Amino acid sequence: MTDRPIAMTVRDSWRLAAGTLTVLPVGAPSHVDARTTRAAMMLAPVAVVPLGIAVTAVGFAGQLLGLPALVVGLLIVGVLALGSRCLHLDGLSDTVDGLTASYDRARSLEVMKSGTAGPAGVVALVVVLGLQAGALAAFVTTPLGPILAGTAVLVSRAALVVCCLRGVPSARPEGLGGSYSGNVPQFGAAVVWLLAIAALAAAAALAGLPWWRGAVAAVAALAAVAALLRRTHRRLGGVTGDVFGAAVELALTAALVSLT
Repeated sequence: MTDRPIAMTVRDSWRLAAGTLTVLPVGAPSHVDARTTRAAMMLAPVAVVPLGIAVTAVGFAGQLLGLPALVVGLLIVGVLALGSRCLHLDGLSDTVDGLTASYDRARSLEVMKSGTAGPAGVVALVVVLGLQAGALAAFVTTPLGPILAGTAVLVSRAALVVCCLRGVPSARPEGLGGSYSGNVPQFGAAVVWLLAIAALAAAAALAGLPWWRGAVAAVAALAAVAALLRRTHRRLGGVTGDVFGAAVELALTAALVSLT
């Protein structure tokens, strides 16, 4: 059986990533295999460029209208939630509920699969969304701050390649985690994150901050993801689709807070 053309794989991978991570009405991929899912995760920061543009547009609109900084931050958080169908926020809530429900692995996975938001999940959402909005308020009303905010959104989606690294097991064979986990090579993930660090450093410099502030923020995002995966590996035995969402939200929060 001959390999599929690279162009077709890239097209299907982009459709898979954009269709999963955004509300864009892209067509369904014609073929999905391990190579397609691997490329989709590596293309995730590019696939959500429309979300980054939306965030930047809201930031500039807030400046033109003279809206208070915190209002702009909250609007951006709302746009991100709508633009991703609240997928990552749902994953964050379910992950926190599972990790706090029980020390029994099977019970924790059952709670996460139920999809019902418990007290711990609700508190996690309030804290994370509050931190994101507050951090955005610190710089989004500066002249080029909205560009920095939009770039941070793209960088946060690089969390997915870490969740899908080879050697990171799935907590259960079924579901999103089982389909994507252990599929991204270390070299590919390193390239994605080097580009992410460079992009956020450049955006920070453009926004009037020292370039290294952007680099530190990207590294902080990576560290947050690594800490989450270490915890879920010990408690759950690996990753799930909910963990993917939690990783994205924690990466974004860590990056934004670090930029302040």
